[in-house]
Amino acid sequence: MQTGVGPFLAIYLAGHRWNEEWVGIAMTVGGIAGIACQTPAGALVDRLHSKRALVLAGVVALAVGTLLLLMWPTLASVMAAQTIIGGVSSVFGPAIAAISLGLVGPGRFDKRTGRNQTLKSAGNVITAVLVGVLAYCLSNRSIFFVVLGLCVPTILSLLLINPGEIDYNLARGGGHNGEQGVKTTRQPARVLDLLGNKPLMLFCVSSVMFHFANAAMLPLLGELLASGKGKSSALFMSACVVTTQLTIVLISVLVVKLAALWGRKPVLLLGFAVLPIRAVLYTLVHGTLGLVAIQVLDGIGAGIFGVLSVLVVADLTRGGGRFNLAQGALATAVGIGASVSQTVAGVIVHHFNYQVAFLFLASIATAALAILWLFMPETRSRSAVTPKESLSDRARMCHRAVHDDFA
Repeated sequence: MQTGVGPFLAIYLAGHRWNEEWVGIAMTVGGIAGIACQTPAGALVDRLHSKRALVLAGVVALAVGTLLLLMWPTLASVMAAQTIIGGVSSVFGPAIAAISLGLVGPGRFDKRTGRNQTLKSAGNVITAVLVGVLAYCLSNRSIFFVVLGLCVPTILSLLLINPGEIDYNLARGGGHNGEQGVKTTRQPARVLDLLGNKPLMLFCVSSVMFHFANAAMLPLLGELLASGKGKSSALFMSACVVTTQLTIVLISVLVVKLAALWGRKPVLLLGFAVLPIRAVLYTLVHGTLGLVAIQVLDGIGAGIFGVLSVLVVADLTRGGGRFNLAQGALATAVGIGASVSQTVAGVIVHHFNYQVAFLFLASIATAALAILWLFMPETRSRSAVTPKESLSDRARMCHRAVHDDFA
């Protein structure tokens, strides 16, 4: 559902004769709404037992925002829609991660996160293809019909999850009885404890800079491709999104295996390193096929960050009962970088050109890589799971399933 409301929105607004600055401002509004809601959303996911209901409410609100964009592409309605979409989108990441952790436990959370990312990207590929083809054959308004149509299977698949199988304490990162090396508590850690977690704060800083550099690149590329190409620009953007998401599909499971073999930090460094390379290539390559091919690097960076950011936060908050709040705080930091990036990049393009904007973003990406390399410690040892622990997880899950069936 979210694929069609992302980079395609820049093309949709450009088609309604919005200039680069106003497109950037519109994208920023959604980012600001996300910033305001991310940390409260994470705290709410930690506290709320019915996480499925929270996701369902977010899906309905996302549909309402999509309808506003579809029916009234005016300044007021676009800003209102972006506020709604940005706000409710902050719920999905923490809630899905929490449901996953509550279902499988920490022993299998790495693999489950990799699979989640693979399935998410596969859905993005399907949506991008639908959006690109329909926008080319019909109009750019088809983008929003696809999003609305996907509400139905989203809600149906959500209802298939058995809420009785979600362990509430595990879902918030609180640990469970018998887990080695983890203090089990029913009371979550204080919020101030997160601020005192130096590795977590370092990871937040580097993530802000990474997403500041990354967030504006694809919308800028979309605007560049939209220049003089009419409705075929949506097809080009679809090709970019499909290339990125297919790459994520192919590498997500590999990322988990490499992180288990090498550790989190070396794989994260690889994901951060491809971003400045990608930005510089945008200034050197001018053909449409070449620009689309560069999106392979986007897929590598996004795939690595998408999987390992969740695992690093789980490592650094394990046993504290604040996993989802920490995710929300990280998403807030990321949202700050992403939303400001849209406006800054739009202003640079308006007053200079696209090449200057891409080189500026490359410099920020290089600084993020340096911070991660020089200051961020390895986190995997904090959550190393022994075979005994994994068997304990399985025994506990089986016991609860038998108990639920008997009841």
